[in-house]
Amino acid sequence: MEEVKLRTEVVYSQDHGSRRLTQEGVEKLIHLSLQAKEHAYCPYSKFRVGAALLAHDNRIFTGCNVENACYNLGVCAERNAISKAVSEGCRSFKAIAIASDLNDQFISPCGGCRQFMREFGSNWEAYLSKPDGSYVKMDVSELLPVSFGPEDLAMKKVLNIPNEY
Repeated sequence: MEEVKLRTEVVYSQDHGSRRLTQEGVEKLIHLSLQAKEHAYCPYSKFRVGAALLAHDNRIFTGCNVENACYNLGVCAERNAISKAVSEGCRSFKAIAIASDLNDQFISPCGGCRQFMREFGSNWEAYLSKPDGSYVKMDVSELLPVSFGPEDLAMKKVLNIPNEY
């Protein structure tokens, strides 16, 4: 296996064309998600979340949760990071690390974030962490099994659907 060091100091191993993060790379991505958490704007829930997203071109995008007095207009850290990446031309991702202040359990993305992540594929990694840097690794397909994605819109449909009300 060949190790490659990225500009952002995230390290991955290359093995027959597939890329997997090394332990050092995972730790760096989690560290960046913990740093992003520090920027969270959460005056209502007091629940800080940060995310660090590694794109296939090796750029890293961070995001934090941003709440709103209207509540439902808040933006989660994961969606914030993904939206930032998409706005800069990235639509293919290797991994995302998610961090919070939860000590007793690993942070888990909400259902909306799981579907948002799934929009960009089901075979990329999510690292759900704790403040001490420990984590569990899951694929997006594990976070959202039997999911609905963009490819489902291309499936054959009934053509003559009446639109009478």
